[in-house]
Amino acid sequence: MEEVEALKKRISELQQEHRDLDNVIAKFCEHPSQDQLQLQRLKKKKLLLKDQIMALERQLMPDIRA
Repeated sequence: MEEVEALKKRISELQQEHRDLDNVIAKFCEHPSQDQLQLQRLKKKKLLLKDQIMALERQLMPDIRA
């Protein structure tokens, strides 16, 4: 049970980081003269966070065999 709670806590932390990164990217896009390489790195990190969140969420789902 502690493992489930730890996974949920980690998912919540990653989701918050994902939202924060989304806000940073939005601010970056308001000023097109900003460093495009940095913007690409932020977007890539955001995608990696999403992948991590999805992987952890899959661990919470029980295996259902047909």
